Amino acid sequence: QVQLVESGGGSVQAGGSLRLSCAASGYSYSRNFMGWFRQAPGKEREGIAAIYPLLGTTWYADSVKGRFTISQDNAKSTVYLQMNSLKLEDTAIYYCAAAPSASRKLAPDEYPYWGQGTQVTVSS
Repeated sequence: QVQLVESGGGSVQAGGSLRLSCAASGYSYSRNFMGWFRQAPGKEREGIAAIYPLLGTTWYADSVKGRFTISQDNAKSTVYLQMNSLKLEDTAIYYCAAAPSASRKLAPDEYPYWGQGTQVTVSS
């Protein structure tokens, strides 16, 4: 059974940093795309970063490029999202997701497996 568990969310002031973690279990972790998505109130879910653990290849949305970094610890089957220079508009629920294949790496509908989400709130 695929299980994805996010942690690390919280409240931070603008300009600050947070690191999210996503622990995966129940499937072949390294051979699945792992993505981070977020959804702000009243907005559609947005793909912001993805990684293919077997190769370490990464993809980023323009909205977070240069500020967020996706990384992995294959020994722990865990993917991280380091978020720096946080802005008010980064406030959202953040989800990790997994997909055995994904032609569009940041498209939510490519990912069948999802975690429960973790809240990130950025304040001024």
